[in-house]
Amino acid sequence: MNSDAQIWRRLQPVVAILLVASIIGIPLWLVVVTAGKSRGEALSPNLSLPSEWHLWDNFHQVWTEGEVPAAFFGSLLVVVPTVFGVLAFGSLASWVLARRATRLSAVLYALGISGIVLPPAVVTVVLLLRQLGLAGTAIGMIGVYMGIYMSTVIFFVTGFVRTIPESLEEAAQIDGAGPLTVFRKVVLPMLRPVLATATILICLYVWNDVFYAFFVIGGRIDTLPLNLFRVASAGLYLNNWHLIFAYVILMSLPLIAVFAVAQRKIISGITSGAVK
Repeated sequence: MNSDAQIWRRLQPVVAILLVASIIGIPLWLVVVTAGKSRGEALSPNLSLPSEWHLWDNFHQVWTEGEVPAAFFGSLLVVVPTVFGVLAFGSLASWVLARRATRLSAVLYALGISGIVLPPAVVTVVLLLRQLGLAGTAIGMIGVYMGIYMSTVIFFVTGFVRTIPESLEEAAQIDGAGPLTVFRKVVLPMLRPVLATATILICLYVWNDVFYAFFVIGGRIDTLPLNLFRVASAGLYLNNWHLIFAYVILMSLPLIAVFAVAQRKIISGITSGAVK
């Protein structure tokens, strides 16, 4: 019985790796091989290899006919300010909420993270943006995203700040540093791991969003998901699965780059904190 338990204990990591690899690898393989096929071979997507690879030709066709560059810059116009704004204001708010142990701070923290469980009312948001004259604008879309995902940053960062010793901040204050200087030079460098995690999550949500973007800026500013929806519904990519999957790969490349950079920051932040 003990030998069976030891064998199973040794096999558990292998089984887990194979399970994760199959769950992630099979859909990824389907996307790549379908994107490399011709139109006729891609009519019924499957896991078989293409008889002849057309991956770069499909990328070129999608890039030119699908107006990917304009949609890419439209996505950047929305995503970059959203990420910077949410991280900046969310981390500052989290620092204050974590360091002030008052009843008001507890109430504000509860309100701050309520957005995680309370979905925003799309109709109300659109009507409010129309009243403010921000409907159909990048500023309005950025404000909506910041309001939606601020709760996520506050939830993650507040708990992380509470693990930082207050003595470090007190030492900086004794040396004459003001509140913003303390936050920028003492607290913010220690928040790199959790901010990198929040960056990945927010980029993933905002970059792939179709629902909120469709109601707020649909038809006025092109983002990559909205552009894919538009060209597919217009018939350009109708039954052209090779072009749809090629578009999906192009749309995912910036997220892969962000994940690679942020993952390195997470590991470096954890290891530097462990050494200290």
